[in-house]
Amino acid sequence: MSYVNPSELATKMIDAGEAKVFMSTRDTLIRAYMAGAILALAAAFAVTVTVQTGQPVVGALLFPVGFCLLYLLGFDLLTGVFTLVPLALIDKRPGVRLRGVLRNWGLVFAGNFAGALTVALMMAVIFTFAFSVDPNAVGQAIGKIGESRTVGYADHGAAGMLTLFIRGVLCNWMVSTGVVAAMISTSVSGKVIAMWMPILVFFYMGFEHSVVNMFLFPSGLLLGGDFSVADYVVWNEIPTVVGNLVGGITFVGLTVYATHARTGASRRRPAAPAPAPVAEDAGVLVQ
Repeated sequence: MSYVNPSELATKMIDAGEAKVFMSTRDTLIRAYMAGAILALAAAFAVTVTVQTGQPVVGALLFPVGFCLLYLLGFDLLTGVFTLVPLALIDKRPGVRLRGVLRNWGLVFAGNFAGALTVALMMAVIFTFAFSVDPNAVGQAIGKIGESRTVGYADHGAAGMLTLFIRGVLCNWMVSTGVVAAMISTSVSGKVIAMWMPILVFFYMGFEHSVVNMFLFPSGLLLGGDFSVADYVVWNEIPTVVGNLVGGITFVGLTVYATHARTGASRRRPAAPAPAPVAEDAGVLVQ
């Protein structure tokens, strides 16, 4: 069967988190770099489709192709390790310590950022003919995204920061649901279908994904967006990372773990009712 039942799924999630804790530095960085680069290309693709068709839903429908590719190739996103790696610590797997969890997160963040930044530089060259002309329509759209999702939040102060954080929470609720749902199937088609749906939701709804933003905002700065590096860091990346962490571990990792790996005690069944009196002889009932 190509379906994995929920209890087996929970074990697979914990095993995956444990494996990532003990993965070598080299492999962790390479896998994170490639994940960041592929997701950045998918974001550039989705923005291009949206600008050219004028239909954001078309871009959202096609964006998940990048996520599916990087997952099937075994690459790692920060949003995914936020959800899976802590489970190995919570489950008290031998040798798993908080330091190992934080090490994994730091390496994946660095690798994702390097991969996304590489694609941002390449796409900026394409959009401007190596910075010899003004950005094309897609480049201008990316610059506007950077402005609206940094200074746009800052204009609302604390309310903007809360909105940004909640969008980060909702984003990784959906993205990590895609990561976990892919583990339910052992077939490629099943994995792709399971991943596609929640990733489409997050992208179309405009939720904040820390790794996608590692591409969009450096690109926006390179393409003339009217915001600063400080705006990007304070009014997007940091709150988004925190929101992604809370959303992934709270609404996906811990919920699956709590109800399928560490299930609660079953309620006691009520006692069976006593049997009705029966007659020993015809017409005579036992009192």
